[in-house]
Amino acid sequence: MRLHRRLLSAAALLPLVLVLGATEPEQPASAGVSEDDGVGASAPGTAPQGAQTDAGTTGSGTASQDTAQTDAGHSGSAAVSAAAVLGGESPDGGLAALAAEPGMVPPVPVPSRAKAPPIAMVKPLPRSADLMARATLEGGRLVVKEKGGKKTRLTIDPVLQASLTQILRNYETPYGAAVVLEPSTGRVLALAEHSAARPELRGLPVRAVFPAASVFKIVTGSALLEAGVTPETEECFHGGKRRISEKHLQDSERDGSCYSLALAMGKSANVIFAKLTNKHLTVDALRRMAARFRFNREIEFPVPTDVSLAAIPEEPFSLANTGAGFGDVYLSPLHGALVAAVAANEGRWVDPILFEPEGPAPLLPVEGEPVLSPEAAKDLTVMLEETVTHGTARAVFRERGFRVDDAVGKTGSLADREPFRDYSWFVGFAPKDNPRVAVAAIIVNDPKWRIRGTWLGREALRLGLERLPAPVEMTAPASAAGEH
Repeated sequence: MRLHRRLLSAAALLPLVLVLGATEPEQPASAGVSEDDGVGASAPGTAPQGAQTDAGTTGSGTASQDTAQTDAGHSGSAAVSAAAVLGGESPDGGLAALAAEPGMVPPVPVPSRAKAPPIAMVKPLPRSADLMARATLEGGRLVVKEKGGKKTRLTIDPVLQASLTQILRNYETPYGAAVVLEPSTGRVLALAEHSAARPELRGLPVRAVFPAASVFKIVTGSALLEAGVTPETEECFHGGKRRISEKHLQDSERDGSCYSLALAMGKSANVIFAKLTNKHLTVDALRRMAARFRFNREIEFPVPTDVSLAAIPEEPFSLANTGAGFGDVYLSPLHGALVAAVAANEGRWVDPILFEPEGPAPLLPVEGEPVLSPEAAKDLTVMLEETVTHGTARAVFRERGFRVDDAVGKTGSLADREPFRDYSWFVGFAPKDNPRVAVAAIIVNDPKWRIRGTWLGREALRLGLERLPAPVEMTAPASAAGEH
């Protein structure tokens, strides 16, 4: 459905500063997780009951931070509370030193999704921080007036913003958000959102109240690549589609199916990611990779953005479940698009930008901070391509008239039980070899739904590419050949 109405969306963003309090991490029961093609069409569908996650990912709640901001640099109380979060380490067992490294310890206690889903606690973005609501359209661009009367132009594309917002409204999504950005520069092109369940709610694109689910497999897969596992490495398995037990981590004569790591990423195979985590990754390796992808760390952005919290436990079975996407890990849509952009940028992290630079000079690609080697980023891209070509997003991306060529990405889904909430994700970028846009889309549905995150993510890619066309290659005329 092509929707290009010039509608100014009031997408807004919320500062994540509400501390939900310490929650003792539960031993993951690998609540049911199943990842499907992720989409609805215009006809309402019925979301499967039970804890469902994208072929394998249960999510967990994020410490929403709205009232009390915790300084990530305070290792005192953070170190003590993190002892439980990290699997029972004693505060005098080197935890303080660990907390001194950015991202290695959650800055606040990570809540349990089963006991206290953060989305239930989210509050509207304060007017003072709501740049999208304050922006006005001038000369085809959105601008924000600052104190003293100075006007600053936003990077947001008004047409793209309006199109995605209108989609969310037309399908009456209970909670939905989509972020589109230019990976090479970090320019944010859309921060769309809508909540039919809570119309007053603003700020969903920057709230880390959504379980990361199988999107966290991007982090696990990156750590496995660094550990020497290749996209072609095969692992055999049996069962484990809905629930993982400790017996699934051991090789067995019952292992009748085998997937490569790349296909396991595409099909979001929980048991394979759990087995490979158990065989090849230490808790330190997974924590460090999560920190490099900016979990448990602040993301600088003009709109206050939640820290995406990740509890990486010490206990081996819990660690394996977390590697498969069943851990207490939370993600904001803005952060999700930036995670996808790492692979698009040959392994570099590029900070998001919301204000256009002053002057006529265009914003050039920045160097960025290394997260992965270019070789590992290339391998990760190969794995993410499987999601679209042979995996959980294949049907959505093959829909006639809505195809996005050379797209790559990762889906994620799971469900809260009481009350029922169905979370579905897509993060990715396109085109694969010359990325122009990176996206993240999240939808939280009731038992009956019309669209899910994969469908919205595809539309974000498709519409984003239309608004940001490929650069025209300039060639000299034949008559100029040989002239200097």
